[in-house]
Formats: sequence, structure tokens, C-alpha cells
Amino acid sequence: MSTHRTRRRTLALATVPLTALALTSCSGTAHGGGPQGAATAYRLTDTTPAAKGDLSSFTWSLFAEPTSLDYAYSFDYPPNTVLANVCESLLRWNPDLTVSPGLAASYANPTPTTWVYTIRSGVHFHDGTLLTADDVVASLRRNLDPDVGSDWAYPFRNVKSVDRTGPMQVTVTLTKPDSTFNKYMAASPGTVESAATLKADGKDYGNPGKGVNCTGPFSFSSWTPGQSIVLKRFDGYWDPKLKAKSGQVKFVFLSDATARVNAFQTGEVDGGWMVPPDSYRQLSTSAAGTLYYGRNTTVADEVVGNLKGVLGDAQVRQALLTAIDRKGIITAGAGGVGDVADSLVTRNNWDGSGSAASVDALLKNLPQYPYDPAKAKALAAKAGVHGQTVVIATSPLDSQTTIITQAVAQAATAIGLKPQIDTVSADKYTALFTDPAARKGIDLFLTFWYTSITDPLDMYGSLQTGAFSNYGGWSDPRFDAAVNQAVGAYDPAAHAAAAAQAQQIAMQQLPWLPLYTEPVSVFLGRRITGVKPSIDYLYYPWAAEIGAKG
Repeated sequence: MSTHRTRRRTLALATVPLTALALTSCSGTAHGGGPQGAATAYRLTDTTPAAKGDLSSFTWSLFAEPTSLDYAYSFDYPPNTVLANVCESLLRWNPDLTVSPGLAASYANPTPTTWVYTIRSGVHFHDGTLLTADDVVASLRRNLDPDVGSDWAYPFRNVKSVDRTGPMQVTVTLTKPDSTFNKYMAASPGTVESAATLKADGKDYGNPGKGVNCTGPFSFSSWTPGQSIVLKRFDGYWDPKLKAKSGQVKFVFLSDATARVNAFQTGEVDGGWMVPPDSYRQLSTSAAGTLYYGRNTTVADEVVGNLKGVLGDAQVRQALLTAIDRKGIITAGAGGVGDVADSLVTRNNWDGSGSAASVDALLKNLPQYPYDPAKAKALAAKAGVHGQTVVIATSPLDSQTTIITQAVAQAATAIGLKPQIDTVSADKYTALFTDPAARKGIDLFLTFWYTSITDPLDMYGSLQTGAFSNYGGWSDPRFDAAVNQAVGAYDPAAHAAAAAQAQQIAMQQLPWLPLYTEPVSVFLGRRITGVKPSIDYLYYPWAAEIGAKG
């Protein structure tokens, strides 16, 4: 497994400068709750009005320029937002967070250690060549190649081999049962590229000059570094239900949040994901378009990066979380849209674990940490840590980061600790997620952690002993055993029960401090409609459904 890259998205902090605001809501399903309730009501929308016609083109904003379009290194919002429309995986992660066949027309699990995929026939790559089992084998094997150093090596940790076992059949053999592997085939780990393109482009694959050659409803057209990426409709696309309604999509890089909002208002860009929360009120009443919220799997967390310091005692971690005004953070830092987190994953991660009642039963009796500074101070006093220093890393990326950091520092002071805020550059902050040496002496740092599959194990597997993303080196044999039991359980009920046990332990021990959840946000200008607001936009061809509004 590669160790030079993060196993999960580290931060999206450069995306959104924020201020304290209230919020209006959009049409959809009313939402709000969690043990302490939402800071304000908001509404989730499953789908926007269907397009009434085609478009010649539309323009979309990205908060940053991708570093590569190579799926092996597409592990963050900007590249995945683009690639979801160009490249496809064996399976498809749908807007309702279910999984269905993709480039694999069907799949089977004949033994606990084999997954067999029947590859869809008649699918063309953008260069006109036909998809074969050999392309699938070459694409998946890249995630096992240490010379590639794929960001997606983790989902392949239990893979023994990937082989063509028929003209249009691929078999993945595991070293042990893994109930999560097949789910990852609906995200970037299951991406299929032309074997010939991978061989021809080599280390230049996915760069601005070469681009990619996949099977999606859009093909790569051009990449002007520092400015934009252009995709064009692929008329040879195999799925008529997702044939692109627009002839072209132009992604423009707008790193400044104010510039993005202004571009929405003027119509310079037609839309964008990850709307700056301090613009929610403004855009929700704008004549320029409509603001929507959708399903998400993201939790804002303070990562405990040093378990040898003052936060090494779980009681101190519990005290600190109890002293953090998480409702206040949502109001001031997330535009009022969000819910206090009751665990390290969202309820959406439990979809597929049974009925709502059965999920409620699984999740009941989780440890709760409602805001109570007096109780928190008493807990910390029992641990005897009064006057000790806690170092909180931050970076001057946006005011959301500042708001959260100040709230955590205030909580530390309230329980008798001495907070020291260590402000570092953006690149040094990123290093906290990749380099253990960079975390030396750092007790806490912020992340926005989302999962790429509908399964809590995508998060909890990151906290097992020795996992690359277990940044603080936390270890609990009971937790490891519960995660392993869940991974090995194909029965949904047994899988969910073991995952719930792992979650219970994590919420008692708090290796990370969960702050809040927030929905996906997307703005659609007056000209366009059709998108389904959901975190699946990182892997689902969302742009294909966008067309003319009237």
C-alpha cells in the first residue's frame, strides 16, 4: 500500500470563506436534528426539475485546479468533480447512495474470496476502441502497483489477484473475505481506462497535454493550465439514459470564494458545487438561479494527532468535546446549515443496513457530548491536566477554519488547558495528513472527512491500528476486532452490527472529535437544471443530466 498520499480527502478548507449567518431554505425534504438539533432548519432536494431541452454548452466553477486527471491520484473534490463525467467504474454510485451495475453488466460473489464481473459489451472508449476484459484488468491492477502509488491502494489491501477469466469476465481474488471491496468498485477504485492508453501515455497519463481516454458521457477535450478544463459530449456513449444533454462543459478554476459567488450572480458561470456558506442567504433569494442542498457523507472533525500528550487520556478528549459549542460553530462557520455530529459518520452511511427502525436500534445509546462547559471542566479536573498546553494547528485558508479553531481553543481554555494555535502555510497543513514528522507536537487539526461508499467502514477502517490515516496512532484491540468482523461479514445484519460496535467504541474513546455534518450544496443558474444534489457527484456523471431549463 502506498504511504506517500492520504487515504482520504484531507480538507476542503480552501473552498469556503465563511461568516456568521442565518439561512433560508430550499425546496425538498425538511432536515435538521441530531442529538443537539440543527442550528437552523434546511431542506434536502433529491432532484431538481428535469431539463426541457439540450444545451450547446454550460460553464461550471471549481474551487481549485486539479493536479492530475489520473484516477489513481484523483482523491479530492476538483479532479473527481471532472472525472465523474469522463471516466466510469465497474459499478455506479447513484444519487440516492445505492449501487447499481456500471461497466460491469453484472457481478457475483460465488465464494467469500472471489468477485466475478461480467463486463458490458458494446462499450466504446472515447477513441472509438471497444472495452474489453483486458482493459479492466490493467486498470484495476494499477491500484496494486507500488510504482504507481495509487491513492486508492487501501480498498485493494485484501486483493490477491485481478485476472481475466473469460472473454468479457474479470475475477478478483481476495486473501480473505472483504464486504467493502465490491462497494469501492462504484467509486474511483473501480475506474476503467483503456489499457492501450495507459501503456502509451505512461507517467504523462492524466496530465494537461494527454488527458484521459475513458467511456463516460463526456470526453476530455482540452486543459488550459491555470484557467479551465473543457469536456465535450461523447456521442458514442453506451447508456441512453445518461446521454449528455449539453454539447460541452467548461470547468473554470475560481479559487476566490467571492469571485465564485459573483460569477454565479452575473451568469459568468452557470453553476457550481460547494457553495460558500456565507453566500447562502444571498444566493437563496437570488434572481440569478437556485441554491439546493443534497445528501452528504461528510463530517467535520478535529483529528487528535498526538495521543502521547495532554489528549492521551480519553477522559480529556471527552471533556474537550463537551466544552466545544458545536451549535455555535454551525451558526458562525457553516452558514447555519448543518447538524451537530453524533458520530464520525453520517446516518446516510448506514443506508442499506436495514429499515429505519433497525438502524435506529443499531445507533441507539451512543455516547453523547452535549455542550456543557461546567461538566467538561469537572471531567478534565479528574484527569489532572490543568494548565497543560494543547497545540491546535490551523492555516489561514478561510474564516471557517478560523471560527472552528477559535471555538476549539475557547473550549480548551474552559477546561483548564492552555491552547496554543500553530498557524502554518497551506502546504505544511496538507503535510499533516501525509508526513508523521509534520504532526510532531501537534495535538489537534481539522479535517472534512467524507466517505466514498455507503458504509461506515470507509471511515472506521481508517482508525484501525497501523492504518495510514490513523494519524494519532490510536489503538484499541476491541475496535480492531469489531472492524475486522464487519469487513468479513457479507450478511448485512451481521455487518451492520459489527460496524455499530466499532462505532460505539470510537465514540467512547474519541480518537477524532466529531463536530458537525453539513449537506452538499449546489447552485444552478437560470439557464440550467436537471442535477440531483448528492455527494455521489464525485463518481456519478451528474453533468450529463444538466440541460436547458425552458
